[in-house]
Amino acid sequence: MAEYKHLEIEKKWQKNWDDQGVYKVKTDPSKPKFYALDMFPYPSGAGLHVGHPLGYIATDIISRFKRLKGYNVLHPMGFDAFGLPAEQYAIQTGQHPAITTETNITRYKEQLTSLGFSYDWSREVRTSDPSYYKWTQWIFKQLFNSWYNKTADKAERIETLIAEFEANGNSKVNAVCDEDTPAFTAVDWKSWDEQQQQKMLLKYRLTYIAETTVNWCPELGTVLSNDEVKDGFSERGGHPVVKKTMPQWSMRITAYADRLIDGLDTVDWPEPIKDMQRNWIGKSHGAEVDFQIENSDKKITVFTTRIDTIYGVTFMVLAPEADIVEELTTPEQKEKIEAYVAMAKNKSERERMSDVKTISGEFTGSYVINPFSGEKVPVWIADYVLAGYGTGAVMAVPSGDQRDFDFAKHFDLPIVKIIDQQKVTGTEADPTKEGKMINSGMLDGLSPLEAIEKANAYIVEKGIGTPKVNYRIRDAIFGRQRYWGEPIPVYFKDGVPYLLDDDQLPLNLPEVDKYLPTEDGEPPLGRAENWSSADGHPYELTTMPGWAGSSWYFFRYMDPTNEEAFASEEALKYWKQVDFYMGGSEHATGHLLYSRFWTKFLYDMGYIEVDEYAKKLVNQGMIQGRSNFVYRVKNENKYVSHGLRKDFDCYAVHVDVNIVKDDVLDIEAFKKFRPDATDAEFVLEDGKYICGWEVEKMSKSKYNVVNPDDLVSRYGADTLRMYEMFLGPIEQSKPWNTNGIEGVYKFLRKFWGLFHDKSDNFSVSDAAPTKDELKVLHGLLKKIEEDVERLSLNTSVSNFMIAVNELQSLKCNKRAILEPMTIALASFAPHQAEELWSLLGHESTIFDAEFPAFDESHLKEDSFEYPIMVNGKMRAKVQMAADLSKEEIEATALANENVQKWTEGKTPKKVIVVPKKIVNVVV
Repeated sequence: MAEYKHLEIEKKWQKNWDDQGVYKVKTDPSKPKFYALDMFPYPSGAGLHVGHPLGYIATDIISRFKRLKGYNVLHPMGFDAFGLPAEQYAIQTGQHPAITTETNITRYKEQLTSLGFSYDWSREVRTSDPSYYKWTQWIFKQLFNSWYNKTADKAERIETLIAEFEANGNSKVNAVCDEDTPAFTAVDWKSWDEQQQQKMLLKYRLTYIAETTVNWCPELGTVLSNDEVKDGFSERGGHPVVKKTMPQWSMRITAYADRLIDGLDTVDWPEPIKDMQRNWIGKSHGAEVDFQIENSDKKITVFTTRIDTIYGVTFMVLAPEADIVEELTTPEQKEKIEAYVAMAKNKSERERMSDVKTISGEFTGSYVINPFSGEKVPVWIADYVLAGYGTGAVMAVPSGDQRDFDFAKHFDLPIVKIIDQQKVTGTEADPTKEGKMINSGMLDGLSPLEAIEKANAYIVEKGIGTPKVNYRIRDAIFGRQRYWGEPIPVYFKDGVPYLLDDDQLPLNLPEVDKYLPTEDGEPPLGRAENWSSADGHPYELTTMPGWAGSSWYFFRYMDPTNEEAFASEEALKYWKQVDFYMGGSEHATGHLLYSRFWTKFLYDMGYIEVDEYAKKLVNQGMIQGRSNFVYRVKNENKYVSHGLRKDFDCYAVHVDVNIVKDDVLDIEAFKKFRPDATDAEFVLEDGKYICGWEVEKMSKSKYNVVNPDDLVSRYGADTLRMYEMFLGPIEQSKPWNTNGIEGVYKFLRKFWGLFHDKSDNFSVSDAAPTKDELKVLHGLLKKIEEDVERLSLNTSVSNFMIAVNELQSLKCNKRAILEPMTIALASFAPHQAEELWSLLGHESTIFDAEFPAFDESHLKEDSFEYPIMVNGKMRAKVQMAADLSKEEIEATALANENVQKWTEGKTPKKVIVVPKKIVNVVV
């Protein structure tokens, strides 16, 4: 087989692509555009393992394919470079996060380059670069200077709101604003000083400061998002997290709740992602109802989607952190309530919402009065109720809600069943088999819809409630008490926030002596000297969250060096939006939601022409680790091979997969891996030590991390690229198994061999191709085009292998066959394809070529060999013309000598003809 020097060839073409600027792209209205994008990676110090490039490879194949199909392809890469890991490393070592980040990015770029990706590195962006976060700060300013007009259903500039206040006060304003916003007149507005006016505007601005309950991690000295908290501890570092109320910057993503739901119907995104976003937004129609507290003039308001079940309420549940809990708690319940509230503070909201197995709560000792039945209802607290959803109070109907039912059962509370309003009044059926039946009062005999309408009319008439649409989603907390993030471009005058002017952007991160909070508990920026405006007003001390920079980066790639705008009108008009977006489903309610919010805002402001930034989203599956095990005999320095382990009292020990091949252990390498095994005894089978294996998450602790650098060195980037695709459908998770990579490596050498003679000389014939050779080529071209369009990249690799085997058996070395086949392979194995393209005599890159169109005429069969069955047994095979009619096929089959022999001259009872399949004769 001809020698294929992958290392030499791959380095050669990576340098050539870079030197020649092969992947640089410009705005070109004369060509159709295609924008392919991978989600922003965070550059960790560990670099890439083989699981990371999976999505990148798929996106790269699609990008290259689209270029070959005549598209102007934008395929950029950059780095989500702010974040907690770099800051934590800085705290531990004193090294500036910028240094760590730069080192990590350099490492990532080396690895990405070695895999031959077609990124236009001239468009690279980094969120931590001041030239980038200048525009993140600018977008923050636009949000601050905007309000949401519910009548127009869009954001508008704050000046239009101020003009309305000056003319009419807020009586005609239909806006998304704070719930405690008071009514005021134009006279009131004009009588207020600047500070009062600015404080009122904060109640309307799309980004604002308010007292907010947050996840506070004292050890990290910062607020954490719900995604960053697990079981009451920080996901990174495992430090305790508590609920704390503090002034926080927030953004009114709630203003866009309906549009975020409706927009999901306009994009080609995975349904599970859409469902997660819909559930996270949590839109529900219902009513708010007041329950009077017994022996008090105060009320508790609940939100319910089923006011028709109000006669079945047997208890009320409040969120533990609700303000009124302390007031409701009777002296004898005080100790229990305080302990429970403290416990609930250590759980994230996500855990409280998802923890359906654990039932816990405490009785406050107080009661409310059911406004419909007049009955006393005990008030409890439980962590499954959240302060931020609805009113933080739930009217519990245990016969109609599973959680309420489980809670009532656990604490032996009454369970009653209202009469099913869709059945005849007086029905005695009780599915719970608990408690008693009660009548549904004024709602008796009505359908659920009729009952809801009547109940809503009643609460409005009595002034005890109102119909309402509610959302689970809350405004997004925006500030972080961290150093390594974008500074918020705000200074304070008399306690009121003001924006920096555009010409003062970017507001760069200052130098600090430590990356820790100050002794007074202020964020790390509080350590900066002279952190204030030119006239001495202090700057904001918190920084933006990690999602800020990643909420708009896809637009910056369109025009990354523009100093006058975040992107030019020309670039935004041409590239418009991402056509193909690849990334993980774990970002469903984080990045993928926030970025849609910012896109809709920029659309409202007229800066962009689209209100959804990604037409199509694909979630790549996870490549899982394939762990290997050795078996150590208990209390002995002896290791037993897998097949013999049951004969000994032994236990499994993880072993580094990189010293195992085809599940056979390299014993000498193992002794270096575990020095305590230097003098160990190894019990072998057939002279080999066979390891056990298991599919697990790929992680360092399990020694199953496979470094792509090692595989690229050994097999080549093209082999790794094709093997990762070969493992299975891109959307599915699958285990990594290095054992199978040899097959792909062998395929590439076979393909290389088609172009070379036995002496390893390049040898391609200009002879005309045969019919069989054309059939192989055009069958492959058809399949590759179909496979790529439907993302079936694993079957593409299989189809390449089949085609090469067929051409090898035909001893084909025809240019007319191999040249178009090389173009077809180029997206998958770009280095080898580029080298062969050059050897074929082309001076320009293969990616300036055109993907060859398949010709259906070459796939038509001239004849087909029909198996002829007689009474269920095959008695003959007859070659027939492919275009015969059923009647002609039947006649030809019956005329066959063997068929006549087995039918013994009898007239068949039935002849079944399946064209291009089979003929079945029944006699």
